[in-house]
Amino acid sequence: MTEKDSFPCVAVGIDGSPAAVDAALWAVEYAVAAGVPLRLVYVIEPSDAATDPPGQARRLATAELAVRYAMAAVESTELPVDIEIAILRGPPVRVLLDAARTATMLCVGARGLRHAMRGRIGSTAAAVAAGAHCPVAIVRAHRPHSARERAVVAEFHDVSAGRQVMRRALEEAQRRHAPARLIAPPGVCSELETRGSHQFAQWSHDYPGLDISPVSCSHILDYLRSNAPAIQLLVVGRGRAGGIDEVVGAPGHAALRDSDCSILVV
Repeated sequence: MTEKDSFPCVAVGIDGSPAAVDAALWAVEYAVAAGVPLRLVYVIEPSDAATDPPGQARRLATAELAVRYAMAAVESTELPVDIEIAILRGPPVRVLLDAARTATMLCVGARGLRHAMRGRIGSTAAAVAAGAHCPVAIVRAHRPHSARERAVVAEFHDVSAGRQVMRRALEEAQRRHAPARLIAPPGVCSELETRGSHQFAQWSHDYPGLDISPVSCSHILDYLRSNAPAIQLLVVGRGRAGGIDEVVGAPGHAALRDSDCSILVV
């Protein structure tokens, strides 16, 4: 790790895919708001090309082209952000996790070059979501103009245990001028509504004007299957019951189908 890599940033995994460019565009506003650089990280995987100088040169050229293309897309937003480029070598998951050790957020595209099926979440995205020490955004698409009125959804099980998830979800909803929907099992939802006068008063005070509603649903995947097109962001905790793979893996993919709903793991 260089001295530069030890400072806070918003890190983005770049692999040459359109989804990675979407992740970079999705991440730039976070970097601006936090006052930290946007770090574009490309990982060259180990291969036989390491002993083949022409092959190694081609892989480096591919990496440089990919990060320069992503950088140009970010610069086209004209937002005041410092852009850093890191081209690293090694196993992608390990290298990305290491590169994100000081990051305030790690953003990756839902579909890498090896996962061309629309909406499918790649294995690298799922692995970094499970292992990072910072929030991880799995970005399906960057279409800010189509997100209006679509909800930010949070999985909610307990006021105390879900405090961090709730705080992040409500912050996201307020920033996006979007409604917030808290998906809870029936018993938890009833308890929340029973105690809602106090809890909602606190949320209303902290997030004035925000449309916040609890929704009774036995399982988050059931809600996603029925409402995916109306959701712009799903916020879940890394330590959720049932594991994170349930949401970012095959079951979550099936529930979200071809929607462009992104997932934020906190």
